[in-house]
This record gives sequence, structure tokens and C-alpha cells, in this order.
Amino acid sequence: MGLKQIELTVNGFSSPFLVQSDEVLLFTLRERLYLTGTKEGCNQGTCGSCTVLLDGKPVLSCMTPTLRCVGKKIITIENISSGDTLHTVQKYLVEKGGLQCGFCTPGVVMTMVPFLEENPNASREEIKEGLSGNLCRCTGYKKIIDAVENAAEEMRS
Repeated sequence: MGLKQIELTVNGFSSPFLVQSDEVLLFTLRERLYLTGTKEGCNQGTCGSCTVLLDGKPVLSCMTPTLRCVGKKIITIENISSGDTLHTVQKYLVEKGGLQCGFCTPGVVMTMVPFLEENPNASREEIKEGLSGNLCRCTGYKKIIDAVENAAEEMRS
């Protein structure tokens, strides 16, 4: 398990890194880049709090080897909105009370943004299914689903 020098593109910036050959992306993001918006929950790929986008698709960073990310574009929650303007999904999570402790919120956002881009007319049941990999212990999901429905409506218009 030696160190390997690689280059990663994270949030539009490319940088060289020395990483362990068995290192996962979650560790690289949080401990090497100090991008702590991506949360460490279960470390078993079941809670969704570590979700990031890899070439536009949501992946569980706790299960994704960093070495598999070379040559791909990684987007974290820190780059999902522009400047002081929240992404529509984030805006409605706030407005509709779809967050409480906020721990699952980055994963929910990183899952729902590409989901709604691919499924702009998603039904409530489809949204529930899309969220099935994201655990929340605070809200009971109703407010999260309401927020995603509202975001979908705004994104369509």
C-alpha cells in the first residue's frame, strides 16, 4: 500500500496529489482538500451522506477508490451552487423545512440535482424512489419530498 501521485479535477480545479493506493474519495476530499461539506456517515455505502458527482453521476464517495477518479470530473456540495445563490433544490429544502440537523442534506442535494435534471417531470413516487439511498433521521422525509417537488416545478419553468 504505497503512495501514488495522481491528478484529480475537483470542482473545476485540477491538482496533483499523493494518495494511498487503497484510499477512498471521501477521505481524499475531507482530509486532503478540506472539503468537509461531503459528510462521513456510515462508511458502508448505505446512508448517502457522502454522495458526490463523478462525471455528473451521483456516487458514494466512502466506497469509491480515489484512484478510479483520475481523469474524471468530481463535483462536491461546495460547488453545486454559484456564489451566494443556492441551487433550486437547496433553496426549497430551506424554504420547506426539509432539513433539520443538516447532516444528510449534502447527500440529498447531490442525489436530487442530477435526478431532477434527468427526470424533470418526476412524480412524487419517483422522487421517493430517487431518494431511497439517502437516510434522514430527523425530518421523516415528507418535507424533503415536498421540497424536491417544488424544486422540480421551478426547474421545469
